[in-house]
Amino acid sequence: MPVKDLRTRRDNQQWMLDLALNMRGRVQNFERDDWETPKRAHNYRMLPKMWRQKGEHDERLAKQAQAQGFNSSATEHYDHAIEAYRMSQHPIFYDDNPVKIATYDRLCEMVDRRCEVAPYPIERVEVPFDDGKTISCLLHLLPDRRKAPCVIYVPGMDQTKEAFPKVVNNPAIARGMHILSMDGPGQGSSNLQKIRAVGDNYERAGAAVMDYLQARDEVDSEKIGVYGISMGSFWSLRLASYDHRAAALASGVACFNPNNTIFSQSSPRFKQVFMYMAGMDDEEEFDKMAADMTVKGYADKVTCPTLLVTGEFDPLCPLEDAIEVYEDLTCRKEMWVIEDQFHPLWGLPNLGGLDCHQYVIDWLQRVLVNETTHDGRIAYVANGGDGPFGDCEWTPTVGPGQAYF
Repeated sequence: MPVKDLRTRRDNQQWMLDLALNMRGRVQNFERDDWETPKRAHNYRMLPKMWRQKGEHDERLAKQAQAQGFNSSATEHYDHAIEAYRMSQHPIFYDDNPVKIATYDRLCEMVDRRCEVAPYPIERVEVPFDDGKTISCLLHLLPDRRKAPCVIYVPGMDQTKEAFPKVVNNPAIARGMHILSMDGPGQGSSNLQKIRAVGDNYERAGAAVMDYLQARDEVDSEKIGVYGISMGSFWSLRLASYDHRAAALASGVACFNPNNTIFSQSSPRFKQVFMYMAGMDDEEEFDKMAADMTVKGYADKVTCPTLLVTGEFDPLCPLEDAIEVYEDLTCRKEMWVIEDQFHPLWGLPNLGGLDCHQYVIDWLQRVLVNETTHDGRIAYVANGGDGPFGDCEWTPTVGPGQAYF
């Protein structure tokens, strides 16, 4: 096949991606050992069907539990169904695809059904955006709707607003904070509306969400935090440099300067997906845009207390790059380096099997509720240690531009 017929130059590596998926049970981030797919997938074309079948089973279980009045079980089953349908629609990265639209509709139905049985209020929020479009959000509110701090969750490029938080064991609600998850440009509902992940669209979308939250009676308008993961770690840093109303910023599962590695050295799938999110078919045009996807020249404009969290060997953000971003910050700042970990920071042995979410939300609670934070502290979260809040201060053995191992 001539190169000009390929969507990207690296699409001729699809056979290798299919082999890695078949052997490792992972869509990407192959460094991790945990199985990612519901059952063994032999190639990427199988993923939408496999995840849809998983969602259909979870949906049947959820509806049966709801019919019997077992709302707690129904809530958990709906959490699983939402995740399965979310994963089913995501690999279909083409505009107006009828299968993607139908699967996304099933996802939305599961969200609405979960709202019926959830132990606290969840509201759909549509924030006005360009040309009559909307930034679609889910607002998880404390059961008594009291005025409290609120966290804006900025998902990664392979996530949507439904990915986090789950209703069961919602870490923000458990810590006395509301949380809103947004479909920013290029994510979820925004993809269907063709709101593209280009230029400063994400910053403007985040500012519009901030406007909305500051007008809500339940939200303490002076205590709105931002939590971004993966590509959301990049977007959240850019958002906080653009809109200084954020009272705290947590940027984790590092992808701080995505153009450095994710689109050139990592799995070709990242570029395939992001070109769809950006609404681009011309790879050269995309490469020009991606060259500007950096926080260099932006990090020093962040004014609120900031936490960076990264795996020690994250291939999407080499440690020297994370340290460079940390050093560019001029606000109160802290960084956690998770020993021997890679990109997704879930099920961490360093944290006794917990995800990074619980500890990051603890940090946000400390800043937003207790109004305390460290400054200039780098923590090395060791295997077998007592976590990032323990006695684990660290002086990195590498500086910006120096290779770490």
